[in-house]
Amino acid sequence: MTISITEVYLIAMLIIFTVPYLVWRLGRTEYFAPLVVVQILCGILLGPGVLGAAFPAYYNFVFQPDVIRMLNGVATWAVMIFVWIAGIELDLKSAWKNRGETGSTAALALTTPLLLGCGAAWILLQTGHAWMGPDAAEWQFILGIGMACAVTALPILVLFLEKLEILRTPLGQRILRYASLDDIAIWAVLAAILLDWERIGRQAIFLVIFAAIAFAVRKLLTRIPQRDRWYAGLIWMAFAALVADWSGLHYMVGAFLAGAVIDRDTFDEAQMDLLRNHILLAIMPVFFLSTGLRTEWEAGGMAVFGAAALLLVASVAGKLAGVKLAGLALGWKKGEASLIGWLLQTKALIMIIFANILLDRDVITNDAFTACLLMAAGSTMLTMPFVAPMLKKRAPDG
Repeated sequence: MTISITEVYLIAMLIIFTVPYLVWRLGRTEYFAPLVVVQILCGILLGPGVLGAAFPAYYNFVFQPDVIRMLNGVATWAVMIFVWIAGIELDLKSAWKNRGETGSTAALALTTPLLLGCGAAWILLQTGHAWMGPDAAEWQFILGIGMACAVTALPILVLFLEKLEILRTPLGQRILRYASLDDIAIWAVLAAILLDWERIGRQAIFLVIFAAIAFAVRKLLTRIPQRDRWYAGLIWMAFAALVADWSGLHYMVGAFLAGAVIDRDTFDEAQMDLLRNHILLAIMPVFFLSTGLRTEWEAGGMAVFGAAALLLVASVAGKLAGVKLAGLALGWKKGEASLIGWLLQTKALIMIIFANILLDRDVITNDAFTACLLMAAGSTMLTMPFVAPMLKKRAPDG
């Protein structure tokens, strides 16, 4: 009996949604590995490096090229919407209002792990293995890996703060301000890495067109009914992503900028929370699986795990040290710097998106991509076990 490509696609979708959920629910991993992290890890396990190596016939049957193309289409749209929402959620007004404290903390929380990550990237280059992509300059690879170590995933941070019941507290809002400024820096650095001097004219045109239309879109969204704003916003996002990709920048840069230029209060906050959660529930698991399908172990498992461990040390130590310096400079309460430093370890989604873009543009190889993915999962998994006990010791007013 012949199985149609649609049926194989549905088998893949069944695996994508069933396996991580069963691991998460039956394994009771919520404390150290929320469902998002389990989905990322299952994506790696279901990829060619693990499942494909152990059961190549099964893997090639389920994840055949036509199925992967279908999955990638869903994943691309899902992650574009997610990045767009992350842009909208940037609370730039609050960050500007508290610009002195926010700016210094965000700068230290970003630059310290960035520098350590750049050092780790330089060490990887000295090993002689092909961690760097064929089309990359050394500075692009070093800066890209360094920024991967410095990333904080704002959407995942929001989920963690909600779970810890501190999202709407003064502490939670402070942490979001730090992460918001760092998010802007992340995308700015990515744009610099992807800058294409052969298409610099196109990129200049993109910036001019984007700025002009963004001004009009901001005005339009405030004048149309609330129920129409989401649809108009999605049209704007798709257009910005298309023009950004045409200019030589990645479509994700366009999607993020399309959200960043929109005022946060343009949309109903409760509806935005629901949309983000529904995207996470319904279609982001496809992105995690698609990401896992790109992982490889050509360097051998130990080499990839060694690289991941090096990046994890640079990431965790750098973030904690940077926030500690900020706490000392600003006179924070005892223990506050450690708490904030561990919460800012959440990488997951944004780092994975960032690494996917670096891989797309041949800045890093599949081995380096796999190491970054493992580092992101490890860093995110460390957050809750360290933060939860610290919060219990704090005063109720937090």
